[in-house]
Amino acid sequence: MTATETRRGATKVQQYKIEAKDKLKATISGSGDVLFADFRGLTVAQITELRRILRAQKSVLSVVKNSYARRAFEEIGVPGAERFLVGPTVFAFSEADAGPAVKVMLEFAKSSTLQVKGGYCGGRLLDQREVEALSRLPGRTELLAMLMGTMKAPVSNFVYVLNGVTQKLLRTLVAVGEKKAKDAA
Repeated sequence: MTATETRRGATKVQQYKIEAKDKLKATISGSGDVLFADFRGLTVAQITELRRILRAQKSVLSVVKNSYARRAFEEIGVPGAERFLVGPTVFAFSEADAGPAVKVMLEFAKSSTLQVKGGYCGGRLLDQREVEALSRLPGRTELLAMLMGTMKAPVSNFVYVLNGVTQKLLRTLVAVGEKKAKDAA
């Protein structure tokens, strides 16, 4: 009896399929942020270019069988992912922040046939509209820079105030000195 033959009414699944699904499940769980896109019409050169750009953003582009992805999302406990898993689907897995990868994918889609279908971010599924909204948000590094600027502002303002007092005192002393020099002459 071969691996694909039925045994007592049940189909035995081949080991490599189980391993591929488990690897995908681990990748989804490990990355946390996944984008789904339809890549029909892209050339190999375009896919290679997109992979290169995403790699710079600490993201990985991968083509995955929809059936494996469906089962992986079911086992993770994410219902509803099957609506994105129709037709040829490419996945962009982000190691850290999904924002830069989303921006790259949407920018690439403007000049090619790539169509972003949706994503899985922060433990929930996002449709295309929500993914586009995510692309407009500042990334983690921009948010940290804004926070540091906000934290630094009171100290900077205090320094400017102290500097202003000493500048004013200095200008007053110079004016008094000039007046005394003028009166003495």
